[in-house]
Amino acid sequence: MSQFFQIHPDNPQQRLINQAAEIIHAGGIVAMPTDSSYALVCHLDDKDAVARLRRIRGVDDKHLLTLLCRDLAEIALYAKVDNKQYRLLKAATPGSYTMILEATKEVPRRVSHPSRKTIGLRVPENRIALALLEELKQPLLGTTLILPGDDVPLTDADSVRSRLEKQVELIIDGGACSLEPTTVVDLSGDEPVLIREGRGAISLFGF
Repeated sequence: MSQFFQIHPDNPQQRLINQAAEIIHAGGIVAMPTDSSYALVCHLDDKDAVARLRRIRGVDDKHLLTLLCRDLAEIALYAKVDNKQYRLLKAATPGSYTMILEATKEVPRRVSHPSRKTIGLRVPENRIALALLEELKQPLLGTTLILPGDDVPLTDADSVRSRLEKQVELIIDGGACSLEPTTVVDLSGDEPVLIREGRGAISLFGF
């Protein structure tokens, strides 16, 4: 049975953020709001939690998961970033963008793309997500909360609770989210490539 925390979207209660971090450190999977839709997240280094997150989401190990980071400095630890990429990242963070970049050795092999050695990264513009990342002092591994058979992501905590109450350790109610997932842009080549148009404006990357 999941725990259910109501966390203020503008002023997250530190006591609840601390408890959420403890649940993640203990191997729990958390459904939480972001600046796009709800997401499923777990500890980056917990192999069993990552496997369970993939099962809930209904995706195999070829599906690219995303690192949710606190800031640009943390992105640069997990991805190789040149000056051109840095300027684009600076303009797009925090925000509803997922950027695909070449992974560094800090990224566990099981969570980077198996053939291309790339990883998706983002800095969410959501105070609950950022407070949790700050408490953890490391990225979360996450994925948009679209369940098998669904075409759109879940956008409110009550819907998440009715569908996942027995499959995740914690559901964070931080208010309703957008139906749109993030905009995904591949920055690993010479020029940006639009992979998915979502909530973030694509004009930022010259499309």
